[in-house]
Amino acid sequence: MPVEEFVAGWISGALGLVLGHPFDTVKVRLQTQNRYRGIVDCSIKILRHESVLGFFKGMSFPLASVALVNSVLFGVYSNTLLALTATSHEQRRAQPPSYTHVFIAGCTGGVLQAYCLAPFDLIKVRLQNQTEPRAKAGSPPPRYRGPLHCAATVFREEGPRGLLRGSWALALRDTPTLGMYFVTYEWICRHYTPEGQTPSSATVLVAGGFAGIASWVTATPFDVLKARMQMDGVQQRAYRGTLDCALTSLRREGPGVFFRGLTLNSARAFPVNAVTFLSYEYLLQAWR
Repeated sequence: MPVEEFVAGWISGALGLVLGHPFDTVKVRLQTQNRYRGIVDCSIKILRHESVLGFFKGMSFPLASVALVNSVLFGVYSNTLLALTATSHEQRRAQPPSYTHVFIAGCTGGVLQAYCLAPFDLIKVRLQNQTEPRAKAGSPPPRYRGPLHCAATVFREEGPRGLLRGSWALALRDTPTLGMYFVTYEWICRHYTPEGQTPSSATVLVAGGFAGIASWVTATPFDVLKARMQMDGVQQRAYRGTLDCALTSLRREGPGVFFRGLTLNSARAFPVNAVTFLSYEYLLQAWR
């Protein structure tokens, strides 16, 4: 099994995470808390009460784990395409696979990524939702002192299943949307690249950016449910499951609730995925 795709996916995932984490923190707060009037209000309050470091809450753990998960996504995607088409990464540029194969490979990578990502993503969301400023003398400590303490607390208070809370919504979010993600990327690359040639850096940047936006347009409703399920249980259980979370959110806040964070997701998606794909393609070319 080729391993270059896994390593390239790891490095490109880490670069994308560092670039996108501040936007992700604001997005998670908007999706799970009703105390903010919008993106600007949320950003100002985080900066005022928690300093610049507030935007990077929960990043240390995903920096290793999410990079690993991104490695799974790109590695499984490339190797699934290899199994479906019997063509290597280089050969796919000369003999491109069908969009059906691309979609199936993307979905396969998405479902495996979702279940690898679930515990790490839950810990990230819990840490991002801590609104307390950094601990000072005389101030009450935050509920979670760090990622390991968060994981241990969830395990102790909610059991092993607590670490997988929201995994169904995560799988629903990632499986079809990552199929669409890779199809969009491949379509743009093929459309703007002469037959048999390698896409230019500019084409890869544009294709990666628009692939990220296309996937998040579909993924955001499931992302809202995922974040709410992951926060459920911090104080008390509010939802009996993903479907109950969807119906309760719809009844209380209307259909607009499922698109909270869409603007921010789209704004973040373009640069993050442009950098992710460019670094992924560049690393593969450099090694070969």
